[in-house]
Amino acid sequence: MPRKNLSTPASQRNQVRIIGGVWRGRKLHFPNAPGLRPTPDRVRETVFNWLQLHVAGSRCLDLFAGSGALGLEALSRGAREVVFVEADPAAARHVASTLQALTCERGRVVRMDAFAFLAQPGEPFDIAFLDPPFAERALPRACQALEAGGWLKPGALVYLEDAAGGGEPRLPDGWTLLRSKRAGDVGYHLARRP
Repeated sequence: MPRKNLSTPASQRNQVRIIGGVWRGRKLHFPNAPGLRPTPDRVRETVFNWLQLHVAGSRCLDLFAGSGALGLEALSRGAREVVFVEADPAAARHVASTLQALTCERGRVVRMDAFAFLAQPGEPFDIAFLDPPFAERALPRACQALEAGGWLKPGALVYLEDAAGGGEPRLPDGWTLLRSKRAGDVGYHLARRP
């Protein structure tokens, strides 16, 4: 009996699908890069259900942007602006070319290390997406840097994604964990700044 090939077809590797909004169903490709692991479709769907009343008109930060899936989903759903911060040159170029292909001027790509970006002065955001490479264990440090640098508006929402085995994320004083779920190896959470 022939063995079934369970691998992902070449046409579906390195692509994400926009779940909702004006680009719903659009498939976007991303480059091979070490540690690049886009947020799975079903997780993004849940996260944007959590955020549905907050995305339209918001200013968002996609820190550790990678494929840009979270920020692109926010733009598709009416975010006023998304700043994508990504250190990997190929991934940053790809997000920029995706925005150009979508003729979207509401997204801006900053090719820079996330912590170098957060060390600068900046304008606060309504929503921040934090999905660093799991091996870096960067979530607590990133949350502290967001808080210390004044990067979040009062009441801002912060999406956090990490390896599921890590449990609930450590949050800065005063932040509230609103939601927490697990999907396979991914633990994902929504927090609010006071």
